[in-house]
Amino acid sequence: MKAFTVTVEQRPDLTLVSVAGELDMLTVPEVEEAAVVVPLGGKPLHVDLAGVSFMDSSGLNLLLRLRRRMREEAGLLVLSGLQEQPAGLLRLTETYALLTADGVGAAPPAELQAASRV
Repeated sequence: MKAFTVTVEQRPDLTLVSVAGELDMLTVPEVEEAAVVVPLGGKPLHVDLAGVSFMDSSGLNLLLRLRRRMREEAGLLVLSGLQEQPAGLLRLTETYALLTADGVGAAPPAELQAASRV
């Protein structure tokens, strides 16, 4: 199994959480812990999933909870770097449009690419 990493970077205009490895029931608690302790104050939460090749229903549930938290805090959840399998899971469960309504891209913006490498 590929090593799992989560990094958090606080910026003046957003919080960046970069994830690499499989996002499943064993690794979701690490991402949740990293994201929950971050004070957002209405700033966007950018989750870079470029390093995630596999996501199960636990990962999907986490994204839905993060989206709810962001809505409650008047912030935005922005996903980037969705690979084929995680994007397919979102489509299969009909949550793709819901989770990408605030913004999603095949890759993070250029200024985030350098910062989000793990």
